[in-house]
Amino acid sequence: METQKRLTLQGNIVISVGLFGHSGDNEVWENMDEGTQTKTKEMLDDIHKRKIDMSDGIYVINVGGYIGSSTKSEIAYALEHGKTVEYLELVD
Repeated sequence: METQKRLTLQGNIVISVGLFGHSGDNEVWENMDEGTQTKTKEMLDDIHKRKIDMSDGIYVINVGGYIGSSTKSEIAYALEHGKTVEYLELVD
């Protein structure tokens, strides 16, 4: 949230993620069967790519040096579509 505020105050339009499935929104996945989880993850991946389509670039906040497969896919998608990719590396 701090980075979103900073980027906004710098004059950027920030389109953020709607939930943080790996860090803080674990209740989203509770009581979902595997098939529903898979469909939900696919839907979220598609939503993120539509957000990339609307943007000039993406800003990856990398906490602890780990970028998962979904984020790697979004970075590749952004690059393939001529978007800029910037990173903020944070150490836990």
